[in-house]
Order: sequence, then C-alpha cells, then structure tokens
Amino acid sequence: MAVPKQKQSHSRTTKRRAQHKMAAPVFNACPQCHSPRRPHRVCPNCGTYKGVEVVAPDAHDHDHDH
Repeated sequence: MAVPKQKQSHSRTTKRRAQHKMAAPVFNACPQCHSPRRPHRVCPNCGTYKGVEVVAPDAHDHDHDH
C-alpha cells in the first residue's frame, strides 16, 4: 500500500485547495425566443427543446387574485 514518506506542507495543501472553487452557471440564448437558459434544458420561457415544443409555455395564470 502506498504511504507518503513526508508530511505534505500547509502551503502545498492550500495551493491544491485553491482550485476547488465554484464556477458560475453557464447560460446560452434560446434559439427560439433568445432568452437566457441553461444548456441541455427545456427553455422556461417558451417551453422548447431542440426546436420542438415539449412543455406548454407558462402563461402565469393563477387561481387567486393579487
């Protein structure tokens, strides 16, 4: 079994951990309505995916009054 001969220094540890950061989510323009959407997902605005309407677009109809 592989066992380290030396203790890894705090400097080396923190240099390695410096790369463990969160990336900002990526957004692409929808080819139909050109609104921003996440890649490989149904557009929340127009409800299309790869040029086909998959989900009916949300018309913001509510059962109650505001």
